[in-house]
Parts: sequence; structure tokens; C-alpha cells
Amino acid sequence: MRTVVLLVFSNIFMTFAWYAHLKNLNNRHWFIAVLVSWGIAFFEYLIQVPANRMGYAGNFTLAQLKITQEVITLCVFVPFAVFYMGSPLNWNYLWAGCCLAGAVFFIFR
Repeated sequence: MRTVVLLVFSNIFMTFAWYAHLKNLNNRHWFIAVLVSWGIAFFEYLIQVPANRMGYAGNFTLAQLKITQEVITLCVFVPFAVFYMGSPLNWNYLWAGCCLAGAVFFIFR
């Protein structure tokens, strides 16, 4: 459980590092966005690397870690896209979640 919680926090940082500049720094030079994103990503890696190491040393295989990360990514990205970026909520998120549920089933069975 500790691995999953840390991956959720790291993914929040990652999502902001990858996409928040599209809203907040869109009138700045791209290089400024890169520097800000790298600054945010540094903190993401401080959480993500230990989370993956704990998970891999514990009960997760490499493939299970990756699929877990993808599920967390979708769970973090959808609220970010809708509430922070103002993107419309649509059915594609549900279908993507269904595909990931299938991936979870096959990788964890």
C-alpha cells in the first residue's frame, strides 16, 4: 500500500510537470517551461524512485508496477484535465479505464 500511495503523490507532481505549463506558462518561452517542469519533476523523482524500489523489493513484479502506474496516471490525469485544465469530461476516459482494468486483470492474475 505504501508503494501505491507514494506513486499517487509522484504522479500528481508528474502530471503538473508535464501539463500545467500549457495553462500557466503558455505565454512564456518554451525554455522557461522546461526549467519549471524539471524543477517539479525533481520532486516527482524523489518520490517515484523509492516507491518503485520498495514495490519491486516487495510484492510487485516489474510489469505490475508499470500497470499500477498507468492506472494511477489515469486516476490523477482525469481530474487534473477536467478541474485544473478545464477540459470536458467525455466517455473516452471511461473506455480507457476499462482497457486498463483489463490490463490489471491480466498482469495480476
